[in-house]
Amino acid sequence: MKRLAVCGSTGSIGVSTLDVVLRNRSRYEIFALTAHSNVDKLAAQCRLWRPRFAVMSDESAAMRLAAVLSTEGVETRVLAGASGLVQVAMHPDVDYVMAAIVGGAGLMPSIAAARSGKRILLANKEALVMAGRLFMDAVREGGAELLPIDSEHNAIFQCLPALNSDRGERGVSRILLTGSGGPFRARKPESLHDVTPDEACAHPNWSMGRKISVDSATMMNKGLEVIEACRLFDVDPGSVEVVVHPQSVVHSMVEYGDGSVLAQLGNPDMRTPIAHALAWPDRIASGVAPLDLVSTSRLDFEAPDFDRFPCLRLGFEVAEAGGAAPAALNAANEVAVDAFLNRRLRFTRIARVAEATVAACAGEGPGTLDDVLDLDRRARARAAEFVRAMSS
Repeated sequence: MKRLAVCGSTGSIGVSTLDVVLRNRSRYEIFALTAHSNVDKLAAQCRLWRPRFAVMSDESAAMRLAAVLSTEGVETRVLAGASGLVQVAMHPDVDYVMAAIVGGAGLMPSIAAARSGKRILLANKEALVMAGRLFMDAVREGGAELLPIDSEHNAIFQCLPALNSDRGERGVSRILLTGSGGPFRARKPESLHDVTPDEACAHPNWSMGRKISVDSATMMNKGLEVIEACRLFDVDPGSVEVVVHPQSVVHSMVEYGDGSVLAQLGNPDMRTPIAHALAWPDRIASGVAPLDLVSTSRLDFEAPDFDRFPCLRLGFEVAEAGGAAPAALNAANEVAVDAFLNRRLRFTRIARVAEATVAACAGEGPGTLDDVLDLDRRARARAAEFVRAMSS
């Protein structure tokens, strides 16, 4: 039995993880569950799974959860705040950590898991974007296993012969990240000015949280994934290409020097990469329906339109620039997307806030984790200023 801490258990990745574990209960034990403030959902999960720990990053929510579980006789210890997240991520009885907290809030528990030598199922791309070198150093120094959960990076992992071998020896010439293009793939750029949060969150293929859905609509998710791919697979940005693939069946591809292209295919369901990473190098049931290629009938590919998706262009530019730019980009995007979802910023100004913040925070990359956190705070403050200026 492998003991699993699910960080972000009430989100879409966390729920999918618990579904996979439910289908394979003889292999895994849920040791800890964490959430931000959704007391009702986390309480329901605790009733079912009876974890040793439950953590709520919102301290008032943690108090309410503790009261609910105590009244019902559920013997789960409730922790609160960032320190609680770190405590369960590095707990000596934990084998695997599902890092599925959205945004920069997931950095510290992910780093803690790396330093403690856990198998990290990384769904939180922001940790790598914010602190790429520091995060990868922590993985190596802690003896951790890092397995990507993003469908694209998990597909690349499956198509590579070895994650940590030298790229030249592997004969890799290109990594091809696929992206659906989201709900606005065919919309004229000038028509995007007045789109609503509900329109942006209506992804044609995937079921995701609202923040990640907006990132898909802007294709910022793909820009961040370019940076993530460079860190995970030790490649330069010039070796990464983004291809728009509306069906979301080919999750990514790797091209080799001999002309071969290996692709990983499957239905658009996050339980596939979750099951792969949980069981690797074995395979387990995920609950995902088999891919019917006959009914799929066609697979389309096209080049991305940088006029429609300036956030994708910005992602490539930031990957090339390095330094402080990736952390600034992530912070600015989180602030801008939150403002858009709360109707304080137009959709088309998300990219403008991100670009202005990156320019304002230019400089050398952070040398320590404290530097990362300081840069993140400064970038969020500058982004908030740009949001106020652009929303007037």
